[in-house]
Amino acid sequence: MIYCVEDDAGVREMEVYTLRSMGFEADGFADGEAFFAALGVRLPELVLLDVMLPGEDGVSLLKRLKSHQATRSIPVIMATARGAEYEKVQSLDLGADDYLVKPFGMMEMVSRVRAVLRRSAAAPRDVLRAGGIELDAERHMVRALGERVELTLKEYELLRALMAREGMVFTRDALLKEVWGVDYCGESRTVDVHIRTLRQKLGKCGEQIMTVRGVGYKLESEGYDE
Repeated sequence: MIYCVEDDAGVREMEVYTLRSMGFEADGFADGEAFFAALGVRLPELVLLDVMLPGEDGVSLLKRLKSHQATRSIPVIMATARGAEYEKVQSLDLGADDYLVKPFGMMEMVSRVRAVLRRSAAAPRDVLRAGGIELDAERHMVRALGERVELTLKEYELLRALMAREGMVFTRDALLKEVWGVDYCGESRTVDVHIRTLRQKLGKCGEQIMTVRGVGYKLESEGYDE
């Protein structure tokens, strides 16, 4: 899946249409708010991100992507205005993988997308494995007993936290802090709800997420729900 973040509806529709016609899955978003809402449902393989956006601009969105554990490895191609040298340098320094200078041709866009995806696929991948669960951080992909599992952003982060320290017992407060951030003003019930949906999506492998009564949760290679 490729996400195109572009406020110009005509350009956005052309980008999505071209990518789909070339065999990619693609969706478009007019601003950062819609884009981050979509990230909470599905993580893409690549983001094509315009710098000039209403509200929060593309550079700020790039900073947010690269500061977030679950999204920092998603390849990003920035779309910059002609002559905006500072934007190009700033974007690359912040972790963008490539940039396109507007106006650009659709076939040039497809070529850049393919090149970045090839580089991403060839790079060493951060893969976590525990029992029947595999989490590929570079591809933002989770498999349970070999079957791909679609997770929301918070479910993905929760699973990654548990897998990264397999066997460690996390309190609900610790998971709230790690996954939702120190400024999150939620209740520990939030963790319980996400654990429940995560277990359901993982099927039989959900039994690896174990409840430690009176404390919190842990993940084991071989486990069951108490």
